Amino acid sequence: MLLCLALPSVAQTGGDPLGSMQWPALKREYLGEAAQVLFDAAHVRVEGPAFAEDAMNVPVSVAVLGLADVVQITVLVDRNPIRKALEFFPLRSTLPALNFRLKLEQAGPVRAAVKTGDGVWHVGGTVIDASGGGCTAPGETRRDGSWAQTLGEVSARLFPRSAGEGERLRLRVMHPMDTGLVGGVPAFYMNHLSVSDARGHELLRLNSFEPVSENPVFSFDFSEAPEGPLKLLGSDNNGNRIARVVE
Repeated sequence: MLLCLALPSVAQTGGDPLGSMQWPALKREYLGEAAQVLFDAAHVRVEGPAFAEDAMNVPVSVAVLGLADVVQITVLVDRNPIRKALEFFPLRSTLPALNFRLKLEQAGPVRAAVKTGDGVWHVGGTVIDASGGGCTAPGETRRDGSWAQTLGEVSARLFPRSAGEGERLRLRVMHPMDTGLVGGVPAFYMNHLSVSDARGHELLRLNSFEPVSENPVFSFDFSEAPEGPLKLLGSDNNGNRIARVVE
């Protein structure tokens, strides 16, 4: 006897090309019920591994190609218990692209919603398979207790982009990035980071949330070399301050 499995309908997925029934709720909660949304894989490229061997450290890259006046990039994870990973605001010479790592609770879509100056959201995404449990297990420094000795330490470096134009800033902030979903461990995560040039002009802002991986690593690209030294300022949800000067 043959069994027929019904695929999700357009009404259930809101027309999502990744076929996710979580998408309508994601759009309503994070982009707004009345928001104009375009599924736009041609301009919004999201890349990750086909299978994440370590669900607590899943590399993701987002690149926006051919869209002008990008004001915000929001990264959402459909099947995580905490779905919003970060909000990125590229300013001045900062390109609308970033690389980072996140936690995956189970296999499913990871997507970037890119807002342009006209208020339209352009959405792209990819599906990443994973063994799961990335949001509900303690991180390594939480397990061994070493997080307190390194909390807030920043390492950062500027180097030429491979394309030969501009520079890339790669940085790491030591932080346990606890989700609050492990028994006895409350949510504790870096929630804000900004980078400014030598004249005090803000180059980018980032709001990060619990799904970002422990000791987060970020890469940002500049279309031209920023005037240094750069100043990094940030904070976590407990009010701890993060600061570093990058020569």
